[in-house]
Amino acid sequence: MSGFLDILVQLFRQPSILVALIALVGLSLQKKGPSDMMKGTIKTFVGFLVLSAGASVVTDSLTPFGTMFTDVFHVQGVVPNNEAIVGPVLLEYGTTSALIFFFGMVLNVVFARLTRFKYIYLSGHVALYQSAMIAVILMVAGMSQWEAIFWGALAEALITTVSPAVVQPFMRKVTGNDDVALGHTGGFGIALSGWVARASRGNPEHSTEHINVPKSLGFVRDSTIVVMLSMGLIFLVVALIAGPTYVTENISDGQNYVIWALMSAGQFAAGVFIILAGVRVILAEIVPAFKGISERLVPNAKPALDVPITFTFAPNAVMIGFLSSLVAGLVGMAIMGVARTTIIIPGIVAHFMTGGASGVIGNAQGGRRGAILGAFANGLFITIVPLLLLGVLGDIGTANATFGDSDYGVIGLYLGYLGQFGGKWLIAAGIAVATVALFVISILMDRRSATSRSVANVESAGVSAGS
Repeated sequence: MSGFLDILVQLFRQPSILVALIALVGLSLQKKGPSDMMKGTIKTFVGFLVLSAGASVVTDSLTPFGTMFTDVFHVQGVVPNNEAIVGPVLLEYGTTSALIFFFGMVLNVVFARLTRFKYIYLSGHVALYQSAMIAVILMVAGMSQWEAIFWGALAEALITTVSPAVVQPFMRKVTGNDDVALGHTGGFGIALSGWVARASRGNPEHSTEHINVPKSLGFVRDSTIVVMLSMGLIFLVVALIAGPTYVTENISDGQNYVIWALMSAGQFAAGVFIILAGVRVILAEIVPAFKGISERLVPNAKPALDVPITFTFAPNAVMIGFLSSLVAGLVGMAIMGVARTTIIIPGIVAHFMTGGASGVIGNAQGGRRGAILGAFANGLFITIVPLLLLGVLGDIGTANATFGDSDYGVIGLYLGYLGQFGGKWLIAAGIAVATVALFVISILMDRRSATSRSVANVESAGVSAGS
């Protein structure tokens, strides 16, 4: 019996197997045929292994860069890259992360069924990364594995339910309807862009889409090229400052410093490419399986999808938002250098994805001015948040990469500071209070909507009687 239990434990310690089982359960409940079930389960399993391999490639490219950055500038340079940090996290907290992810997705459907917030979070890859960060914080606070899974799943469900709800008023402005929501870990930063754009009093009629973008800049739309060029420039600049001799003797194992910078940047971009390929395979199988379940359980549910869902509504705003957010990241990095804190190197992927979406949201609220200022606010937000997060991630926070989107900061800092002030029980109390608050707010909003409808009906009846 002990040998059998040992095998079960070994199986469930593998997150790739757990995620594949989620797909298998979803397909079984939809009564798919044996062929579809076999295809979906195996492709999900292999996709997760591809994702893990890509994370290792990215991590390997960042490790020598972090060493060089620290030696040259006498500061710690950290890259906010979700794919890079999730690799070492999954190696240490893989099973806990996978179970938080699974039960968090289930509870997200339950919350959507019981409250007015009908958002089914379908961006599984970022939800998994978020689960990994929550697992780290709860385990560092002293929770056992099963305590971390229980409270972590609740926390994961809360953030995946609230984040799309915060962005939805701005998404309606972008899409012109209420049929689709935004589900991404940059949700709060993108919503901040909307609030800033609204406060800027820009004119939505002065849209970014009235600007003609030169075809020579069309390559910016390809994230792989942007990552390669941007990281190549960063690697090369730091290598030049460090000096060819330093790089050859301490970093590149005798390789020319320019070639080393080029290869390292290429390795980073290749790692991100591999990760995204793995994510696409996973999502192509697990999202339809989970979506089918949710459609049966939650009437009027809205799918909360990844940030590219916004890109087609304002392509020029995507480029403007990316550049504005990146400039904000560079400004923040300069300020951190002057202040001699840990330096957060602008995460290119995070600035492209959330900055682009922030540009679209800001443009819908305040035109070109809204797109620029809104995305700039998002860029500052996702530069400050990773710096604050380092203090609550334990040993993971000493790595050369960290989580880079705004929602990681919202839920991570909430849980992390609760843990620092009161330990694991204060974290549990904080999650319980937030869960109760979600239901109370939902009830109050339902009553307000019902009152508004009654007043409108009375006014309509009065107008009809008068006529």
